[in-house]
Amino acid sequence: MPINFTEQSTLHVGIIMDGNGRWATGRGLPRILGHRAGVEAARRVVEAAPDSGVGILTLFAFSSDNWRRPPVEVDALMRLMAVYLQNETPRCVAQGVRLEVIGRRDRLDAKLCAAIAQAEAATAPGRRLWLRMAVDYSARDAILSAARGLPELSRDALERAMGPPLDLLIRTGGERRLSDFQLWESAYAELVFTRTMWPDFDAAALAAALREFRLRDRRFGAVPQVPVYRQQAWLD
Repeated sequence: MPINFTEQSTLHVGIIMDGNGRWATGRGLPRILGHRAGVEAARRVVEAAPDSGVGILTLFAFSSDNWRRPPVEVDALMRLMAVYLQNETPRCVAQGVRLEVIGRRDRLDAKLCAAIAQAEAATAPGRRLWLRMAVDYSARDAILSAARGLPELSRDALERAMGPPLDLLIRTGGERRLSDFQLWESAYAELVFTRTMWPDFDAAALAAALREFRLRDRRFGAVPQVPVYRQQAWLD
């Protein structure tokens, strides 16, 4: 049955895809090869997500702060994203995946913007998975932009403007911080951190994170009904 993305029961998972460069460096490879391996990891996770109960998947592909990286690496990343979108659009259409890119577009080159627009239009009918890719994205900027677009500022209005709240936030690569990703949407997200580098992340790793998530007692500020076992945030 097609997923109704507005249903509260739809599980929304966000992933900070970290560790591509370190994965490559540790193998004596150029950093861009780590990013290419990360593309394969993204494909595996997107394919596994719907059957794992995930209805919305938000992937942090490129932070607004990533412009500080060497221009050669940034240029290679932009080309890689354009190729990814072109290659994956037919697969997304076939698998019922709706693709949306969130973040700024005014600093992206014309070729990448065209690839984004084409992918979004082609995949719009998809109802099996809503795949959101954060490109040139800053959560603080997103909150400011949403607030400025409201005729009257209120918590409910801003909630609607920001998009679906996260249920689970996964960060790969061993770091334990949000790095300006989905700050508003993560207000009550469960956080899972793993030392696994993103290129090594796969369907089994996603399943493990979801098992950890389902062990958590999500009280949203209320009192627990019964004592629960609290696991550490580390997945591994």
